[in-house]
Amino acid sequence: MINLAFKHDLEKNIYQEILAWSEHTLQKPNPYFNKLPACPYAKKAWTEGRVAVLFKYEDSFQAVYSTISQFDDVFDLVIVVDLAYKKDPEEFHNYLEQLNEVISRGIFIDRDVWLMGFHPHDDENDYLDETTFEQLVSDEYAMIFIQRLSKVYKSSQQLKALGYYEEYAKDYDVETIFAQRETLYRRLIDGDET
Repeated sequence: MINLAFKHDLEKNIYQEILAWSEHTLQKPNPYFNKLPACPYAKKAWTEGRVAVLFKYEDSFQAVYSTISQFDDVFDLVIVVDLAYKKDPEEFHNYLEQLNEVISRGIFIDRDVWLMGFHPHDDENDYLDETTFEQLVSDEYAMIFIQRLSKVYKSSQQLKALGYYEEYAKDYDVETIFAQRETLYRRLIDGDET
């Protein structure tokens, strides 16, 4: 475990909540994902200290832009805890989609970066056991997950071959996400979408 320094108790509590939520919800075998954990890579990343958690307090996305621009492979995942998130979930997710698009066009130089988001007002995911999880903080926050596009793409292809998405795809439109990610991955590898 790496030595962490927090500015406030709130940061420490949110960090502990995210770690506990990952253990409770993402790291256990899940029947909906062909008995694999909801995130098969989470436990190893946390155990090896390959997850960074940063905090964003302003409306500005500068903290996210800086993380994208400086992304290196010290961490597999950087979670930006957004305490000044866009209140409309659709606006929040659309913004991240647009950021993925401009990243793939080279605006941040490194095009091998992928963003995903969690918004506190997203619809509940019926495939995750979140109802029995006890929150540690009352403050709401969004999270922006920053990873290597190439790793996310290759990992999802491996999981797809294991039947990971079969049940999930019956209720959720994963094909749209796959198509966007594939387009951006092809652009990264081939210079275009072909």
